[in-house]
Amino acid sequence: MTTLPFPAAADQLAVDVSSVRNQFPILQTEAHGRPLVYLDSAASTQQPEVVMDAVRDYHRHHHANIHRGVYQLSQTATRLYEEARARVARFLNAAEPAECIFTRGTTESINLVASTWGRSNLQPGDEILLSTLEHHSNIVPWQLVAQATGAQIRVIPINDVGELRLDDYRRLLSPRTRLVAVNHVSNALGTINPVREIIAEAHSVGALVLLDGAQWVAHGPTDVQALDADFYAFSGHKIYGPTGIGVLYGRRRLLDAMPPYQGGGDMIEQVTFAETSYAPLPNKFEAGTPHISGAVGLTAAIEWVESIGLERIAVHEQSLLRYATQRLSAIPGLEIKGNARRKSGVLSWVMLDPAIASLDIGTQLDLYGVCIRTGHHCCQPLMERLGVTSTARASLGLYNRVDDVDRLVEALAEMVEHARQKPGPVGTRAVPAAGAEHLSLVSNATEGVTVPRYPAAAAESPEAAAADIADLFAFLPDWPMRHQHIMDLGEKLPPMPEVLKTAANQVHGCQSIVHIAARLRPGAGDVIEFLADSDANLVRGLIALLQQLFSGQRASSILAFDTEAFFAQIGLDQHLSMSRRNGLAAMVQRLRQLARQHANA
Repeated sequence: MTTLPFPAAADQLAVDVSSVRNQFPILQTEAHGRPLVYLDSAASTQQPEVVMDAVRDYHRHHHANIHRGVYQLSQTATRLYEEARARVARFLNAAEPAECIFTRGTTESINLVASTWGRSNLQPGDEILLSTLEHHSNIVPWQLVAQATGAQIRVIPINDVGELRLDDYRRLLSPRTRLVAVNHVSNALGTINPVREIIAEAHSVGALVLLDGAQWVAHGPTDVQALDADFYAFSGHKIYGPTGIGVLYGRRRLLDAMPPYQGGGDMIEQVTFAETSYAPLPNKFEAGTPHISGAVGLTAAIEWVESIGLERIAVHEQSLLRYATQRLSAIPGLEIKGNARRKSGVLSWVMLDPAIASLDIGTQLDLYGVCIRTGHHCCQPLMERLGVTSTARASLGLYNRVDDVDRLVEALAEMVEHARQKPGPVGTRAVPAAGAEHLSLVSNATEGVTVPRYPAAAAESPEAAAADIADLFAFLPDWPMRHQHIMDLGEKLPPMPEVLKTAANQVHGCQSIVHIAARLRPGAGDVIEFLADSDANLVRGLIALLQQLFSGQRASSILAFDTEAFFAQIGLDQHLSMSRRNGLAAMVQRLRQLARQHANA
């Protein structure tokens, strides 16, 4: 199913993975008392010691502002920064270093092109072609510029295995097409796109092409001249380098014609209050003091990758991908999303039988010491095309080995076995979703329909309920036990009647599907009670905690309670992801909105 991008025999390109792993101190650590298994390199690769040493050496011995200082220290820092640019140019095979602009990463690189080239060149009726596979960073900037210029976005569809439908792409191309912006590799599925063909087809109608190379540069050689790319973007933290540093490659003739992205120091030639003339490339696009140490670290990362060899890296990762695909495919009820013929080391899947939400998969794997990514991966249009809200994703790096995959598979198998042994959730029988007449039946307890039970107050006040929860959590000495308690609460939470799972009751900003139906208790003044549900068991457990705190409490008491301090007290702030904490905050905010409406009732 997966073809190697290089023809060389694997035994000729073997990688000493043990030696590689020894260069990554973080891989020698533990998570929850277990050896760390890191399978999230598509989000950020770990950094080898040589990269950290280069950054540390810069800060200890060479740090100064660049370009303007006349003293030796500044001149040394300037030399290191510009040497980094030259190193990047050789890595990409750019025609000259000035075609390589340092940015904060792929996202800023794409925004730079959209804001400068796009706003200067696009007009009403012009078309921008994107693909269904794109990361939000290669969608939203083009939406913004399309709104500003009157241009239109058209979308290249994919087939069921996650490959671009090239015949449809060719039909979309026309004299109105001004830009094609696609990723080299899909971050969510691992699909390796035929970018050389895509570029040639776009150029045949006079369109430019921007490639999002974030998921490619660490996995295979990049030659922007051979590709004939107009723009190419990547991030340092995807290629074993620091965060906050990235590169935009652009053809000189395009960059020269584009206006500056930001104004400030070092991007000017001369400034008066009447007008400003701008510095030549690359300074025109690098306003302000840049991420000098990041550039130094990126140089070290590129040199480290090239010292091993991108062909060796590719062969190792492809071999591991085949093994991981075989092992995951053997787990009953697991469905891999994205089976393109050419893939990078990314595996996305959902659990269908038993149904386990991707968020629950990720949080439980963490307790096994296994790090994966869950959610929509900043690819919501792609998730919609796949018919899912999220997937679990394992992504491979040079430092991964067979036993990392085995640990993942063994943990998943244990999780599935545990889920099969659990009885289904108990509680209110779900009412078939329908129109308002069913809501009336629920409310009036018509014969044959179970009335949803709104939880009564668990204590005399939110503070008293919080004290009870905190006392219980104090007896649970570590996060694995607290996590299990929350999961147990989720399993015991009565399901919310389907009739209440409406668009109006859906809570956005969560990593899972969440609905909250809140109301004033009939005849009880400003007492608020609510039902809620989620497709993720962890979220159901958090809902149970919120019900214990707030359901059956007065609106004024809900508004007065400091939820953030309480969640910190029981450790949720340390162990929930930022997106999960945002989702929890969104649920609290929904309850507070109702409380504010009725606090003075």
